[in-house]
Amino acid sequence: MATIEQIAFWNSPVPQLMVCPISNLIEAANKSACQLLQVPLGDLKQTHASSWFNHCFTQLVVFTQETMMNGHAWSDTLSVKVADQEQPIVLETLASQVELEGRQMIQFVFQDVEKIDRNRVQSDAQRHYRSGIGQWQRMARIFQDFERENQLILDAAGEGIYGVDANGQATFINPAAERILGFRSEELIGRNIHTAIHYKHCNGDHYHVEDCPIYAAFQEGEVRQVDDEVFWSKSGVPVDVEYTSTPINDGDQVVGAVVIFRDITEKKRAQRELVQALKEVDQLRQQLEMENAYLQEEISSEFNNHQIVGRSQAVRELVKQIDLVAPTDVTVLICGESGTGKELIARAIHESSKRSKRSLIRVNCAAIPAELFESEFFGHAKGSFTGATSDRPGRFELAHGGTLFLDEVGEIPLALQGKLLRVLQEQQLERIGESSTRNVDVRIIAATNRNLADMVAAGTFREDLYFRLNVFPIESVPLRQRADDIPLLAHHFLDKAGKRLNKPDMRISLAQLETLKRYDWPGNIRELENVIERQVILAHGQWLKFDDLQAEKQQRLESNIAETAIVTAGDLKQQERQSIINALKQAKGKVFGRDGAAEIMAVKPTTLASRIKRLGIDVQLFKGEQA
Repeated sequence: MATIEQIAFWNSPVPQLMVCPISNLIEAANKSACQLLQVPLGDLKQTHASSWFNHCFTQLVVFTQETMMNGHAWSDTLSVKVADQEQPIVLETLASQVELEGRQMIQFVFQDVEKIDRNRVQSDAQRHYRSGIGQWQRMARIFQDFERENQLILDAAGEGIYGVDANGQATFINPAAERILGFRSEELIGRNIHTAIHYKHCNGDHYHVEDCPIYAAFQEGEVRQVDDEVFWSKSGVPVDVEYTSTPINDGDQVVGAVVIFRDITEKKRAQRELVQALKEVDQLRQQLEMENAYLQEEISSEFNNHQIVGRSQAVRELVKQIDLVAPTDVTVLICGESGTGKELIARAIHESSKRSKRSLIRVNCAAIPAELFESEFFGHAKGSFTGATSDRPGRFELAHGGTLFLDEVGEIPLALQGKLLRVLQEQQLERIGESSTRNVDVRIIAATNRNLADMVAAGTFREDLYFRLNVFPIESVPLRQRADDIPLLAHHFLDKAGKRLNKPDMRISLAQLETLKRYDWPGNIRELENVIERQVILAHGQWLKFDDLQAEKQQRLESNIAETAIVTAGDLKQQERQSIINALKQAKGKVFGRDGAAEIMAVKPTTLASRIKRLGIDVQLFKGEQA
């Protein structure tokens, strides 16, 4: 059986909801809430409370946080959208935090603001009526008595007040109305008030008398309240107003109306500024969210080297160039082979610049599909193409106030290079699907391992874009030209790998450092880091060895020599087969392990086993055979 409290909650004349702030679910609702939202209780319970407030979700979140913090809150800005009504219902909302069965809940109590205001206005009108309006017997006498008996109130009131008779002519004007509209009372009294101050809408369209709510008030005997219209001043300047028109009765006859209005010009200006500020805050929030996601992506990419390691002449020259260009905003083009640390140079420039407090946004142009370049660079609007489910800023907007690093810039499609050039020159862009222009403040650092001048000559890269990027060129020197830095780099990467792999005591002998210096490093610094990390993983003792580097170098040289000779496919296959057979003979059929055929041929055992299978060589034929 239901308790008295449950019966009282269900039959309360004001709508009430009980919501779990954690799950966002409606746990209970009373009959008035079901009537307000026009859904039965069974359909309303266990739905998400926020789904009823989609158009004012931000205000709901702030309101809920205030309730959780203070234990209670009040608001008149929330509204709900009911299915069969075009406009949302504006609500006066009171909320409090309650504990039910050990769970924290929020109890919402709603009242329809429009109904509250209508009841209040009617109550005020009835109060005026009871205090004397109902006793006036003649239309002229009514307004004269009203003005005389309320003269002190009319003079002191901050709102504009005027009366109109049944013909729409002004009968009295208070001083506040004179001040707001710029008319003297004698200039309006006796004139049709609609044609004097209410003759057109704010957009300039003619305002017909039959559409005027003020006329409707005394023609239909109903109080009319308007929140957003304009009255026209004597100088022809529109004044934003909200007003209430209350009919005046003489017995059973409506003889006119009293209009009370307020200048809301400053209020509307403040509202516009607030809307714009909220829009800017939302845009900033989106940008910060995207930047945060991007930075998290950068952190997860294991980038942890923010300093240039080395003391060679090439490094000293590089640091000097960075110190010269970093304080400026000029565009930098970093050229060099893959793996030489072009991104490290870009980060050093950014971190030494005045933009260092903002993000360095990296775009790997080689990794972006051609059809997504424009969206990735400039962003897109919701619905601009299939899959565009929301507005999305591009990398240029993310880098606003900071630096945009265009890695592998030579991979940008020729069709997009013109648009990129325009954005670089004008610092303006348009998202895909939008017609509005957005200003951006971005410093460009580009990098490439290709010869852009040759690409310009071949017609695959725009000459004007090349000159726009090549304002301050920096050469990223390959590792083979700065061999003196290899010991420093090796120890740096060894320390880094040792910490990550929990092998902090690994060492490299002087002889092995000389081995590293003699190697030509076609993969540059990236290859050096990978080689050291691999040897840290494979090492059984404290000292690292790199003897296999020379074997790899010799194999690469032989491969290069072979490229100059003309060998048929059949000859090549026969040479490979004979080489494996010779190795198997020498190893007595042993493929893996020490003195095995794989070690003799300086290849991985798994690779040799794969070749043996592909060539159909029977290893058993060589077991125990003398070389």
